[in-house]
Amino acid sequence: MTPGYWIQATQELAACDPVMHQLIGQFPDATLVSRGCAFTTLARSIVGQQISVKAAESVWQKVIGAIPDITPHTIAAAEQDLLRTCGLSARKITYLQDLSRHFREGDLSETAWGEMNDEAVIKQLIQVKGIGRWTAEMFLIFHLHRPDVLPLDDIGLQRAMSLHYLDKQPVDKKIMLELAKPWQPWRSVATWYLWRSLDPLPVAY
Repeated sequence: MTPGYWIQATQELAACDPVMHQLIGQFPDATLVSRGCAFTTLARSIVGQQISVKAAESVWQKVIGAIPDITPHTIAAAEQDLLRTCGLSARKITYLQDLSRHFREGDLSETAWGEMNDEAVIKQLIQVKGIGRWTAEMFLIFHLHRPDVLPLDDIGLQRAMSLHYLDKQPVDKKIMLELAKPWQPWRSVATWYLWRSLDPLPVAY
């Protein structure tokens, strides 16, 4: 499912920023897509922590090969050795099992997320072991389709902003916020196109 605001966002970004104009033209048929399952999105985000998009996809394919029906119950019941053979570290296995517990015990207010602002959702999600601000921001972008998220700690975004806007000079959060001002209220969309510019595989969680 593609966000309903995508066409408007791309038109406005292309009109206000030459780099965005070029990137949106370069990937005309590409869009952000939700997988429609909150648990899967968060689980994939945990799997993708601190590794490349390609490596994360490889590990995830092994996970679904070993456990075709990914649910909080199947992940909680999975043997640690089985998960380890998929390429998951002991730490990520612990994180996935804690995520499963939170879902099984009803600690996450799925029905309330639609009414909560971005920071309130982040505050709730970071109570789960292994979910920090970055993972919560991926969830906001990919599952809740929040349009104006700027994940300042994302290495890919930092690299792409350096490449496209600063002639490969280092960026810091202050510079990133300044460069991203014209993108509001569509910073999630701009971020997605900058990720896309770096990797032949579209980023998806």
